[in-house]
Parts: sequence; structure tokens; C-alpha cells
Amino acid sequence: MCRSIKTLRPPVLPHEATGDDIHAAALQYVRKVSGFRAPAAHNREVFDRAVEEVAEATARLLAGLEVRGTRAVHDPHGSQEAHGA
Repeated sequence: MCRSIKTLRPPVLPHEATGDDIHAAALQYVRKVSGFRAPAAHNREVFDRAVEEVAEATARLLAGLEVRGTRAVHDPHGSQEAHGA
């Protein structure tokens, strides 16, 4: 039904996660949990809302993670700056 969700943080991902990367992972998660690859029309609104909420939570998670003593400040649009902890 859906492909594996990949790790979205360096060094596993060779680049910083973009908004598209985050949205794709959120879509895969909602597809897996709901059991629908594409929802019926009567489920579209709740499905799309879930994808957006999961994407927002994922962006917050990536922004707050500390990797080896460095806190990454993540912009879900693709840019990222590292700040010392």
C-alpha cells in the first residue's frame, strides 16, 4: 500500500528535509494509518487535514531535535541553520 517512511534528519538524510519531504512522509503516514491510498470524497477533508497536521508536527519535531549537541533550527521550506547547544 505505501512505501517506507524515511528518516528526515541529517546525517541519515544527505540534505535537510524540505517541505516536500515532510509532506510526503506525512501523506505516507496518514495513508498507512487510515488504510486508504486515496480517500473517498466523503473522507477527503479529514484525510487532508490529518496530512497537514502530521506535517506541521513533523516540522516542529525536526526543528526541536538536537543532533550530537547541536540544535537544528529547521524551516519547513527547506533552509536550515545550526546553533550550538
